[in-house]
Amino acid sequence: MFVTLVGMDPSLRAARVATYVYFVLCGTLMGAWVVHIPAIEERVGISHATLGGLLVLLGFGAFVGMQVAGTLTDRLGARIVVPVSGVVCGATLVLPGLARDPWTLAGALLVFGFCNGCLDVSMNAHAVHVEKAYGRPVMSGFHATFSVGGVLAALAGAGAASAGLYPAAAMAAMGAAGIVIALASARALLPAAPDVESPGSAQETDTSPAVERCGTTGRVWLLAVLALMVMLCEGAANDWSALHLKDVLGAPAGTAAFAYGTFAAAMTIGRLLADRFAARFGSMAILRHGAATAAVGITLVALGPWLWAAFTGWALFGLGLSGCVPQLFSAAGHDAPSAAGANVSRVAGLGYVGMLAGPAVIGWLTHLVALNHAFVLLTLLCATTAVGARVLRTGSERTRRPEMAGSSR
Repeated sequence: MFVTLVGMDPSLRAARVATYVYFVLCGTLMGAWVVHIPAIEERVGISHATLGGLLVLLGFGAFVGMQVAGTLTDRLGARIVVPVSGVVCGATLVLPGLARDPWTLAGALLVFGFCNGCLDVSMNAHAVHVEKAYGRPVMSGFHATFSVGGVLAALAGAGAASAGLYPAAAMAAMGAAGIVIALASARALLPAAPDVESPGSAQETDTSPAVERCGTTGRVWLLAVLALMVMLCEGAANDWSALHLKDVLGAPAGTAAFAYGTFAAAMTIGRLLADRFAARFGSMAILRHGAATAAVGITLVALGPWLWAAFTGWALFGLGLSGCVPQLFSAAGHDAPSAAGANVSRVAGLGYVGMLAGPAVIGWLTHLVALNHAFVLLTLLCATTAVGARVLRTGSERTRRPEMAGSSR
């Protein structure tokens, strides 16, 4: 349950900054692999189809890593698991760059995906603890900095390419920097999940770990299903937004590229603002109205015949989706504090499956209908998420609003 802190503890502020650092680090390390995909694909000598199959191994490794890290975070504490995950993720970044054939690349992606999944879930579990101690929503801000990490990786990759560095050398340098950053930020993390339960809150929280597990497991899986639908929409936008403008509306390649840029920029801005709105109106309102906004946006994309309508639609789609995933992760972590890592791993893991499946699902639908008409599926998923947002309305959610409003004031 959220509480209002009268005097902000410097150690808590340091923990929040350290969490930002780990989110940037995670986004940068994953982005470092993404920006070097074309060069690695050429070096290994594989086709796009083969690369697509190998990327499944990356996703599978991440999914397994999320489940392992969730349990370890609950048992050992985020202060141990987060920096260790950051170190091994940085150390394994170079492996895809060293691959010389499809088999070694497959193993490299499996290992790197596993380590990245460990870092992803453990830092999100720690973010939940920081949010509890702060007494107001801060999760969306953390997810916004993950996007910043992707931008940094793109800039570093462009610089490395201009300098003539091989992918392995560039990835090794970024991985080494990541190891140093992960170790340097470790001491600022919270030593354990903060005890934020007030004396009169026993009726609204739990009475024992067994009751807590029994009462929350079903709700957490509902959150995971919502995360799958939201992240499926996000994954579809990542891969199909530019192609929509180019193939459906006939836009030049340079103009079409701005479709994804519009979506990503709107999502980043939305995540920077979502915490303030969540503190004022509640997480359920963010999820419900955000999903509804995304539904309107993607419907405009699917049915609008003009470029301005497409850009407006992708902007609304990104803005609407921006606050949804952070609210779901936060709700999963707060649902059972003693099992925050495991619950976040369930939601993040199923959401990640949706992220990977999104492009493939839309691609399969294009065999039956036009690309823009395939986006109607995303409209249905967003509308379903808006209806399902009431899963966030619990007893603690209702009592949290006055405290959070007071905290924001």
